[in-house]
Amino acid sequence: MLTRVFSAALQGVDAVPVEVEVNTGSGNPSVIVVGLPDAAVRESKDRVATAISNSAFRWPRERTTINLAPADIKKEGPSFDLPIALGMIAAAERAELPRLERCFVAGELALTGEIRPVKGALPIAVEARARGMKAVVLPLQNAPEAAIVDGVDVYGVSTLREAYEFLSRRREIAPLRGDAASLLATGFSDELDFSEVKGQHQVKRAIEVAVAGGHNLLLIGPPGSGKSMLAKRIPTVLPPMSLDEAIETTRIHSVCGLLNASHAFVSTRPFRSPHHTISDVGLLGGSTNPTPGEVSIAHNGVLFLDELPEFKRSTLEVMRQPLEDGTVTISRAAGTMTFPAGFMLVAAMNPCPCGYFGDPQRECRCSPAQIERYRNRISGPLLDRIDIHVEAPAVVFKELSGGIAGEPSSAIRERVLKARAVQQRRFASTPPVNARMAHKRIKECCALDAESTEMLRHAMEDLHLSARAYDRILKVSRTIADLAGSEPITSEHIGEAIQYRTLDRRLWV
Repeated sequence: MLTRVFSAALQGVDAVPVEVEVNTGSGNPSVIVVGLPDAAVRESKDRVATAISNSAFRWPRERTTINLAPADIKKEGPSFDLPIALGMIAAAERAELPRLERCFVAGELALTGEIRPVKGALPIAVEARARGMKAVVLPLQNAPEAAIVDGVDVYGVSTLREAYEFLSRRREIAPLRGDAASLLATGFSDELDFSEVKGQHQVKRAIEVAVAGGHNLLLIGPPGSGKSMLAKRIPTVLPPMSLDEAIETTRIHSVCGLLNASHAFVSTRPFRSPHHTISDVGLLGGSTNPTPGEVSIAHNGVLFLDELPEFKRSTLEVMRQPLEDGTVTISRAAGTMTFPAGFMLVAAMNPCPCGYFGDPQRECRCSPAQIERYRNRISGPLLDRIDIHVEAPAVVFKELSGGIAGEPSSAIRERVLKARAVQQRRFASTPPVNARMAHKRIKECCALDAESTEMLRHAMEDLHLSARAYDRILKVSRTIADLAGSEPITSEHIGEAIQYRTLDRRLWV
């Protein structure tokens, strides 16, 4: 007897349909799995056999062939356990499962027959809707994340017997409904706030400019100056995510296995802070079957790299493409994948190995050669892609002990939203931030008067800035003007933008 069960395999952040065909026929009792399965899928027959037995179902006593079609797509992971088990039970019992006809099924089986969660439930539900399927049967823990997809019913099951009885119409299960709009309404958290940060007014201003225009930011300062504290509060002043952004971000987190029943939907912008020992694959993505890395997990949010010079140089250099294009393309033998990587880079570093170069209170013990080697760990091309460099000096006792609270995140966010609204009207269908402004739009949107042009010319000659740095200064000055509610860019805006190129100055050592 032949039974067909529809499932899906993950390719990058998308799902592709897979048809699980189970056929029983004459021959010695054996189970053969074909269709380009990996080790986890080949081992599924042993898990499935025990789970079927422990769920009080009959095991096929004939030769059983399991085909995962199409055969040219590699099948990975344990998510095919449940569809294989259902097909084998139906074949052994000679039973019909009427609800299988237009339904996707995925889930990992425990030996007891319980169903464990799998990765990629949201992409599977999206693909099911695109294929015209009526329903998706998933592990109970995965159902909440898939339920945010409209147009397809999501059923959560906890055991193999429960899944079989539902699909054979012997049991009724209510479909789970999700409301993404209500989840987005609870997007902001009050755990962190800029009002808790004492002093550092210049750094807060630079952060406001960076967030308003979507610019990359580098904080330079001695240990204990509050660089990490400031960076962790940046998501509190970012605009709320749209529904499309939230679903796109949730898909990435789903594929990476970062969701669970209590956190099934990403309603706040991600903040990722990988350790400096991270590998190229961990940061960019990769492995045999390419999967997203930290640059993609931080999509629509913030990627914070603390102690930037401590990262391997090769690891930092792989970020050039995502910083420039907002996507990352990975080529492996299994194929080529392109992942979204539209993040805001925030990095922090000390001014020297000991951390106290330029500090008026503490003596720096580093030689000029040591300082030069330390800073040369960050290449010029990477620095060119960071729009704003700002110094974060040590906070003095008077500011720390003062009782006056800093400006709250809500006030900063309000100004950011006004500046973003100006950019949305300006760019219409293109990415609505100045940092992503196409080169051909710079001349149109960043016209300078004679005074501003002369100021920028002197800066280019004195600091030996590159052509990319020139564009960055214009984009940052456009954002500063937007925050000020000014249509023309003045010399004041250009002057502030030039001050945010700290690492381009020759007064470093």
